[in-house]
Amino acid sequence: MSHTETRVRAATESTHFLAEGPVWDASRSRLLWVDIYAGLVLIGELQEDGTIAESGCLRLPGDVTAVASAESGELLVALNGRVVTVSDDGDVSHVAQVLSPGRSGRLNDGKVDPQGRFVVGSLSGETDSTSEVLALIDGTDVSIIDDDLTLSNGLGWSTDGSIFYSIDTFSRAIHRRPWSVAGPGGPREVFATVPDGYPDGMTVDSDDHLWVAIWGGARVDRFSPDGRRVASIPVPAPHVSSVTFGGPELRTLVITTALEGLAEEQRAAFPDAGRLFTIDLDIAGVPQRPWAGLTAQERKS
Repeated sequence: MSHTETRVRAATESTHFLAEGPVWDASRSRLLWVDIYAGLVLIGELQEDGTIAESGCLRLPGDVTAVASAESGELLVALNGRVVTVSDDGDVSHVAQVLSPGRSGRLNDGKVDPQGRFVVGSLSGETDSTSEVLALIDGTDVSIIDDDLTLSNGLGWSTDGSIFYSIDTFSRAIHRRPWSVAGPGGPREVFATVPDGYPDGMTVDSDDHLWVAIWGGARVDRFSPDGRRVASIPVPAPHVSSVTFGGPELRTLVITTALEGLAEEQRAAFPDAGRLFTIDLDIAGVPQRPWAGLTAQERKS
């Protein structure tokens, strides 16, 4: 695999404590991402030189962990322990409660599946947790896929939608299982493990390879469909949190990073940590399916 660019470039002026969940909204030629603890959904334009011009942001009351766009432009947002919609004028409406209100922790990474439903996981903040969940949100209905994870993170689907990949960070495992219009179609199995860092967010390219952000590893790894690590892209930030493909041809890899957990000497050694980065590749990503939205009846309920 060759790269149009061999090194990543810092793409944003601002830095984030915990940037996550980048999504390319192709119908509006815009990039969406979140800064979790700041409660921000950020909007940016990907420039020809690979930089990202921030064009707007929405501030919500709590931890904002994932975002998706509907065809209408309405945003679906994972907020604390629930999922909400945010309209163009900032109105917030409840969709589904995923975590019980008394439970500690919050939701984490989320993504729209090939059928337009939302899949989202949880994080308690306890490194010894083995009860984090992964849930499928179909309209306003919530069904639990997994309830024995250490920290539910990156999600992705094969190009034909038949395989679902999900990351369990503290076990350093990338899982896979069958997927269909009915949702998960069988038990999960370990697809790959990452012994030298913690797998975080991910995306899938048009050749069915996975691109995985490695928290604590200062890189993005590429895995072949048989689970082999076939390439790595160094990133000048220790904590790489997520990735997506953007741009008109989906050939720009957008990488989010974080300042969270960095000591002062690390921040001095990595002055661009917390920024978004980009790199142009000779392989394209897969278009992100928009969120299907709610029916009129579901909005009334």
